[in-house]
Amino acid sequence: MTRPPRPTEQLRRIRVDGQDLRVCVRPGAAAGPPLLLCNGIGASLELLQPFVDAVDQRITVIRFDVPGVGGSPLPRRPYRFSSLARLLNRLLSRLGHDRFDVLGISWGGGLAQQIALQYRRRCRRLVLVATGTGALMVPARPAVLAKMITPRRYRDPAYAAAVAAELYGGRLRSEPELARTLLHDHSRVGTRRGYRLQLLAGLGWTSLPVLPLIRQRTLILAGTDDPIIPLANARLLRTGIPRAELIVYDDGHLGLITRADELGPAVSAFLRP
Repeated sequence: MTRPPRPTEQLRRIRVDGQDLRVCVRPGAAAGPPLLLCNGIGASLELLQPFVDAVDQRITVIRFDVPGVGGSPLPRRPYRFSSLARLLNRLLSRLGHDRFDVLGISWGGGLAQQIALQYRRRCRRLVLVATGTGALMVPARPAVLAKMITPRRYRDPAYAAAVAAELYGGRLRSEPELARTLLHDHSRVGTRRGYRLQLLAGLGWTSLPVLPLIRQRTLILAGTDDPIIPLANARLLRTGIPRAELIVYDDGHLGLITRADELGPAVSAFLRP
């Protein structure tokens, strides 16, 4: 299911503020703000290919590997969501975009919220998928959280299949072997230090007190069976963000990928003027 970037997509390395970023741009067929995708923890940009394929071809889509993950080298120093948001803001300027939309899934949902708060004049619309408000949220069960501390699922295909049902829920409960394809076919594994830096970036971060300051129109997507981010977190986001709407899909944490044919068009419709 996971596929490499298409030949029509532009995969390159871009240096921003002394940091090299592996970036993939799918040019859109029409003018308009691009969609920036912020991935989950430990995942390279290839994981989102099925979703990108399902997004309206008129929309420009930009993906990147977080420093230390996939094909982006380690940063010189640890970072926070705020400094990574600043880096991405400058990346978008380098790519020639004054305004943009942003989608964040899981860990990337925290980053997407930070971008929306930090660059509210440039960020037009926000899409939050399988994510929450950070340190102040309804947590996963301890057994699930314990498996999220290490990147082993990205390094060991057999282990990924063994924990797929417990970690990701939804379709992967009945098809745990699908995790081998999603997490390993064509994906690029980053360093263990890069994974730890991602964990540290979100340590203590929360958007809960400032949700009312997110003024962008916001689409929240959440699965009915998500062990990592329980559904209650999506309802909390919808309550706190003034211009939010919620779509609940019948799947798990990776529903954006496993239900791409359904969710890609839903996101596209939301982003159209």
